[in-house]
Amino acid sequence: MIIDFDKMNGLVPAIIQDANTKNVLMLGFMNKEAYDKTVATGKVTFWSRSRNCLWTKGETSGNYLELVNIQNDCDNDTLLVKAIPHGPTCHTGTDTCWGEENTDNPLLFIGELQDFIEKRHEEMPEGSYTTRLFNDGIKKIAQKVGEEALESVIEAVDGDNDKMVYEVADMMYHLLVMLTAKGLRIEDIANELAKRHHPDWDKKRRTAKAKGESK
Repeated sequence: MIIDFDKMNGLVPAIIQDANTKNVLMLGFMNKEAYDKTVATGKVTFWSRSRNCLWTKGETSGNYLELVNIQNDCDNDTLLVKAIPHGPTCHTGTDTCWGEENTDNPLLFIGELQDFIEKRHEEMPEGSYTTRLFNDGIKKIAQKVGEEALESVIEAVDGDNDKMVYEVADMMYHLLVMLTAKGLRIEDIANELAKRHHPDWDKKRRTAKAKGESK
């Protein structure tokens, strides 16, 4: 990776992002020595402009940033460092240097789950329930989605919320399997919903329908 350290007299900004939550934790600066030490040790290291020396985040507090990967930007002069924080990132004791809580977004897991299902589809390991679903074919998978949807509706009408959440989770899992079998992603569904959320969506749909009827 080519990094242009010359633009800022030997330094480049390093944006630190939590590899799991995707939240931005802090901004620091690296010179080549700090970058090399980060890669060599797996602990994010910066160049301190105030102390004029290297410092590894957490060397005093124990709140290390465990390196996952580093990406360079299009101009080769800004780094995106994905890391796993071990404790608060900010010296004030907060999760981020902006005082925000570094919490998981559960919705991100939906994409991760489909990534896992896609891997199952590629590898088809024996003994896996997901493998068995793919082997059964799209008709069986679709039937399973319908069964789980019906159970979700029953719990919504006559059951309690905990049972409904359980059944909806089953439905969502089988829905992801069905999407994967059809070569689709949950993001495709999100994109369709985003289109429908547009204030002109109904107008566009009516216009398209009118054109079809006039043919």
